[in-house]
Amino acid sequence: MTIVFDCDGVLYLGAEGVPGAGETLDTLAADGRHLLFVTNNATKSAQDVAAAIHRTTGHEASAEQVVTSAMVTAEALGGTVGAVYAIGESGLREALRTAGIAVHTGDTDGLPAAVDAVVVGLDRSLTYGMLSRATRYVRSGARFVATNADPTYPTPQGLVPGGGAIVAALEAATGTEPEVMGKPHMPMVKAVAARVGPGPVWVVGDRVDTDMVLAAAGGWGQVLVLTGATRPDESVDPALVDVVLESVANLPAYLR
Repeated sequence: MTIVFDCDGVLYLGAEGVPGAGETLDTLAADGRHLLFVTNNATKSAQDVAAAIHRTTGHEASAEQVVTSAMVTAEALGGTVGAVYAIGESGLREALRTAGIAVHTGDTDGLPAAVDAVVVGLDRSLTYGMLSRATRYVRSGARFVATNADPTYPTPQGLVPGGGAIVAALEAATGTEPEVMGKPHMPMVKAVAARVGPGPVWVVGDRVDTDMVLAAAGGWGQVLVLTGATRPDESVDPALVDVVLESVANLPAYLR
């Protein structure tokens, strides 16, 4: 059995672990479950995500268990583009450069006149100049690629703007629909499918529109938890959710 975990809102919120998440991961690993950690958050590398899981939950995860939307974006673009303009943090820039892509960032006058693609993820240092530069590139013919379209992401203080909010601003400014790589779109579905083990697959997430739709696209089981983006009083489509749990801490008992 493979269990695919989202991270933000499922295992941790910012620097705080969800209570019981570490015990759940340890129990499932001890039971021989194959664990994957699949996140639309493009700000972290796979190593950073594994470290965050360990730091917040105590569970020893490895980078080989992690799939990020930045990784999937780099895999999709590698060999097809030479240079990109990136709005995003270190996780995205590192993944693109590892794929052999020249990455340009910022809003200085030293940037090239043209790039092959504009690649957008969450960037907490975003400026109006960066949006303007990206808009000009896309309107001049560059591909418009989004790591994900999540409008928000969960924190201990509540929901805050996600990478999808930046993508939406550029879509409005350019009149161009982006190519989206992360959950629940096919590049991520294929990346997860290539990494699952034999037997049943369950996807555990806090968003219906990304995690549960990803599970439906892959033909996998759907477990929605209420510690992140989905509120306890929010109605959900039963066709997209097999079970709703208060927290990931309740998962081992449910699976047994």
